[in-house]
Amino acid sequence: VQLQASGGGLVQAGGSLRLSCAASGSTFSNYAMNWFRQAPGKEREFVAAINWRGTSTYYADSVKGRFTVSRDNAKNTVYLQMNSLKPEDTAVYYCAALNGDPNIYYISDTGAYDYWGQGTLVTVSS
Repeated sequence: VQLQASGGGLVQAGGSLRLSCAASGSTFSNYAMNWFRQAPGKEREFVAAINWRGTSTYYADSVKGRFTVSRDNAKNTVYLQMNSLKPEDTAVYYCAALNGDPNIYYISDTGAYDYWGQGTLVTVSS
């Protein structure tokens, strides 16, 4: 699976962005999809997860209520709608695909993910 993330950019605090991650090369619906982010000088951290059908989601506490993950399996794309953005949301955002048990759609070990996108930069100004 090849993953291509897009939609990043510069936005003022309080604004919104929608990230997209387009998949190709395999059956997209076989994979749970996750979003991670990495700020300068910090470790990569989990943001949001969605199961293969799009019926279950999970969020980091830091984004809960502000971010929404969704997917369109017909378009082989997963989205991350980000609202009420804060300067601390500034990071490179990565999408990641997870295959295996269909009941597991988030794993804390980043090494467990099968594929990663190249990342898209989100910068939130104060």
